[in-house]
Amino acid sequence: MLKGLRTVAYPVKDLKKATMWYSGILGFGPYYEEDYYVGFNVGGYELGLLPEGEPAVAGSVVYWAVDDIHDAWDRIILAGASPNEEIMHVGGEVYVATVNDPFGNLLGIIQNPNFKAEP
Repeated sequence: MLKGLRTVAYPVKDLKKATMWYSGILGFGPYYEEDYYVGFNVGGYELGLLPEGEPAVAGSVVYWAVDDIHDAWDRIILAGASPNEEIMHVGGEVYVATVNDPFGNLLGIIQNPNFKAEP
């Protein structure tokens, strides 16, 4: 079900300033830029920037690629995880969600056709 690491998202206080800073250190700009999310394609992986407070967690969130987020969500919840943030449509054909695993860890899942998950 989990296809591989896909995205790490960092909450930032100033989205515009963080976008400029990461563009500078990466040497290129984002492939996606909105008020609620900025995404960079870094060697086939995504570096995301979130306005602070989105999601409601301190620190970064790592998202695992899935082909079908609804199926993955159901399977993970049935396996004992508890919802943190329900499935959200975040633009285009991209969907994200987070759960708390039974051991207290935050686990993110992402369905993003812009990045092909390899088995």
